[in-house]
Amino acid sequence: MLSEVTATRYVTPLREGGSLPGIVEADDLGTYVMKFTGAGQGRKTLVAEVICGRLAQRLGLRVPQLVRMQLDPVIGLGEPDQEVQELLKASGGLNLGMDYLPGSIGFDPLAYQVDPAEAGRVVWFDALVNNVDRSWRNPNMLIWHGDLWLIDHGATMIWQHNWPTAATAAAKPYNASDHVLAPVGPDIAAAAAELAPQVTEDLLVEVAAEVPEEWLVAESGFDSPGALRRAYVDALLPRAATIADRISMEAPVRAPSAPPGWLTDHLAEWPHQKKSSNT
Repeated sequence: MLSEVTATRYVTPLREGGSLPGIVEADDLGTYVMKFTGAGQGRKTLVAEVICGRLAQRLGLRVPQLVRMQLDPVIGLGEPDQEVQELLKASGGLNLGMDYLPGSIGFDPLAYQVDPAEAGRVVWFDALVNNVDRSWRNPNMLIWHGDLWLIDHGATMIWQHNWPTAATAAAKPYNASDHVLAPVGPDIAAAAAELAPQVTEDLLVEVAAEVPEEWLVAESGFDSPGALRRAYVDALLPRAATIADRISMEAPVRAPSAPPGWLTDHLAEWPHQKKSSNT
């Protein structure tokens, strides 16, 4: 289950993210990117972050550690930005924290080579959760200590916004033509053979159980948080078994020009010189 911490200091907003996440310090002496329940996208984006982030971790993909984060809005009283103050006031109580990766930089396919095997695992996972937000325009991936990390899964599982049509939406194919890793030639077949058998009912039940109950109450059409958790399981389980056959990809494939990692020696110094943030 997700551990719980309390925010002790609001450091700065991260304006790269549409939901205006912020960097905060917590009582465990850690630094986190906090995503707020009071943001315009609502609590369903946090539900998606938990289910998809924890599922990715269980499948061996790199995602920053997630925590439950308690927020007292009073810590933002010194923040001069009125928009940020309003967001903090609307987000008192339980929010979501994501481990901050200091010195990480945003993924750039011209600077960092991903091999077809790893690209296949990422694309297959994104197809499973219907991630529409991993394009070359907004990769939502970071390079940290030379490795590829996945962030920002709030725009996944679009079916959760209209549960009466969820079964139909979850059965749809996935167009990966615009995926940032499509030009690498992702090995989808190998990824499916490795990952699909791991997405069992038991695993999905465990992952759904990590979503805080407060974010699942009063959902139209469901009489309990448990019933809503089950709906996520029922949408993802059959999709895992068949989605590999329904991934389309029309992007031109370029042959790998180098082993996985930085494409030139001097770029390996970037993480220590140019900082970014996981939003």
